[in-house]
Amino acid sequence: MNTDYAQTNFGAAKRFRLIIREGGQSREMGGDDMSIAVGIVDNIFMNALETGTSDIHLQPERDQLRIRYRQDGILHSTGELPLEQAPNVLARLKLAAGMRIDEQREPQDGRIDMEYLGRRLSCRASCLPSLNGEKLVMRILDPQAMKVDLTKLGMPEDIYTKWSRAIAAPYGLILVTGPTGSGKTSTLYASLNVMDAKTRNIVTVEDPIEYEYEKNIAQVQVTEKMGFPRVMRSFLRQDPDVMLVGEMRDPASLAIGIQAGLTGHLVLSTLHTNNAIETIGRMVDMEAEPYLIAGVCLAILAQRLVRLNCAKCRQPYKPTEDEIAALKFTPEELEKGTFMKGKGCAECKSTGYKGRIGIFEIIIGTPEFKAAIAENPTFAVLAEVAKRQGHRTMLDDGKAKAMSGWTTPEEVMRAVMTVAL
Repeated sequence: MNTDYAQTNFGAAKRFRLIIREGGQSREMGGDDMSIAVGIVDNIFMNALETGTSDIHLQPERDQLRIRYRQDGILHSTGELPLEQAPNVLARLKLAAGMRIDEQREPQDGRIDMEYLGRRLSCRASCLPSLNGEKLVMRILDPQAMKVDLTKLGMPEDIYTKWSRAIAAPYGLILVTGPTGSGKTSTLYASLNVMDAKTRNIVTVEDPIEYEYEKNIAQVQVTEKMGFPRVMRSFLRQDPDVMLVGEMRDPASLAIGIQAGLTGHLVLSTLHTNNAIETIGRMVDMEAEPYLIAGVCLAILAQRLVRLNCAKCRQPYKPTEDEIAALKFTPEELEKGTFMKGKGCAECKSTGYKGRIGIFEIIIGTPEFKAAIAENPTFAVLAEVAKRQGHRTMLDDGKAKAMSGWTTPEEVMRAVMTVAL
């Protein structure tokens, strides 16, 4: 067993504590401070919070419970627990998340609230029965992350200018696309933060509500009885100026979002597509009429996250032949570029990377592009129209960041080669 987790968390009541909400009241979760399970749970959370972990995985195996942290988008194994400790640890976490501890055959979801060094945090918990026991995954939600500055996401200047103009529009539909974990929510929250919530009625519908705004923004949690379409219809009777929809999951949600954009509301949402241009085809597949898409679409932003070279140990680097061929670097780009790569140090835990930055591409609803959408064209036609307008792909942005030494060609390939081929 990893000694980090075996040690009882002496003094944890002051540094870290789990919070239980009952009947609108909050209280500290009980438990013997000296018990092994309480100490293990507290240490799992404290180690995660101190290392910038986004997700905690408790993976049951035949002879142990493996603990893994996702840091900068990559999972790292950080320790193991003996099987005799696993039931007590899982029971405490399930209890904190509001799950039934006697239910071990059905998936469960919950939310854990906590305090660490005076900061209020929470995490989204999911429990799933598996071959060797229950697997628990927790996504840490840090309110500080919501206060991200739009200028610090890594957008190139031209994309930042286009995006800023789009979110300043009075009405229309704006979409952010990309896979899970590509930073879409952070981009949308950063965009809301630059809007004037004092003079505009801003409402959000999310599943789940990851970060809580302090004032002037109404947030609604999706439930089984209140799905996205129902909440969105109710929003339209609440005199909204801006509506943030966590995800367009079905034709009904998309139809309401399009109608809202056409009737004087600014709608921001996300879709899961590989790139910005594919989003048009995805909306058509979701039964949206091309002429309506053309009429309402303001901007589509596609993004990925790549790891940053560690500032402490990065050093000059020469791309390999495979990297040059895959990313199609020209001799001029290789000569002009300042390629860097971290060699690994204590600061970055020998990975060579610390932190992440976005790579982006954007499509703006110009008259020419809208005219092309209305004709329900193929992907190739839309790509050609976008190219004439100076469209730069995520691969182009990734290459530029690699040439500037921010990240490595290897990271760019990992993030976008699936959409570049």
